[in-house]
Amino acid sequence: MGKTLYSVTMSLDGFIAGPGGDMSWLTEHLGPNPTADRLIGEIGALLIGNRTFGGDDPHKGTDSEGKAFGGGWSGPQFVLTHHIPDTPVPGITFVGDFDSGVTAAKAAAGEKYVNILGADIARQCLEAGMLDEILVFVAPVLLGDGVRLFDRPGGTNVRLERIELTHVPHATSIRFRVVG
Repeated sequence: MGKTLYSVTMSLDGFIAGPGGDMSWLTEHLGPNPTADRLIGEIGALLIGNRTFGGDDPHKGTDSEGKAFGGGWSGPQFVLTHHIPDTPVPGITFVGDFDSGVTAAKAAAGEKYVNILGADIARQCLEAGMLDEILVFVAPVLLGDGVRLFDRPGGTNVRLERIELTHVPHATSIRFRVVG
């Protein structure tokens, strides 16, 4: 079975969304990125937190709005939620518990990555020992407030091993393996 990967763009001061989940800051940092393009080909399924699924979209107002990776990726998507909607959403499977969501996403991904979208889901995967890698695109901006990359008050250190570092004009990406 494939591995889990948390991929995310972060401000230099450690925020992945602004106050209230605002993602508009990200729009100016989107653009050609060979690391992101390669990542899209490595993804077999998405595991998405409900707040991320229903949240702000940096592609708002464009033809790419509401599409994974701005329309660059398509495939099985699993949304973890405590409140499964009555009306189905095409292409989305809603899952009511963490273990079932991870299991279903891994089965759907095959040998490819389950890409985690959402800080809380990434934290849960990390705490459950189910997070294999983290890929952070660091954007050259300071947001000052918002949703942190990882928020684990009272948490313990987690060792990471850097396995890749790349630079493009609008971001630096760092890929880590979770060691323990």
